[in-house]
Amino acid sequence: MRDFREQARGHRGHRHDGEGWDGRGRRGRMQRGDIRTALLAILAEEPGHGYDVIQRLEEKTSGAWRPSPGSVYPTLQLLEDEGQLRSAERNGKRVYEITEQGREEATRRVEEAGGTPWEIADRNDSGVGEFRNAVRQLLVASKQVSASGNPAQVERMLEILRRARKEIYTMLAED
Repeated sequence: MRDFREQARGHRGHRHDGEGWDGRGRRGRMQRGDIRTALLAILAEEPGHGYDVIQRLEEKTSGAWRPSPGSVYPTLQLLEDEGQLRSAERNGKRVYEITEQGREEATRRVEEAGGTPWEIADRNDSGVGEFRNAVRQLLVASKQVSASGNPAQVERMLEILRRARKEIYTMLAED
């Protein structure tokens, strides 16, 4: 139902809840089957539980795509039902591990696509992922200063941020 509503409102392919990746470094909808490829490829690297898989996918895409639990957990269960994954309880968490059948499927899907979803995105990225990562790191550092810095450090940070903003606008004006 949500897909129909988004399409009717003209928002097709642009969800703002962290779901989706359009392969060009921008938020968008994953193509049907891409979540399967991404999960198989990430679990081919090493086993993990659902939340771990979500975090690893977010890291691989420099924060551009954070799949929702509503898309990850059912797909993990489906892949397990199909024999491509197996799971076991470890420390109170269900940890998924790829089977030989799943490894073959992951290899086939990645070869057909020309790479993993994050490798394809990196080739088409044009620096968007690097930009997003730099902004995220700046935000983390700023939050640390605002949370634990003294008043003089907070004021200095604000001045640095203001100066950076002005320099960016100056750069744009030069063109």
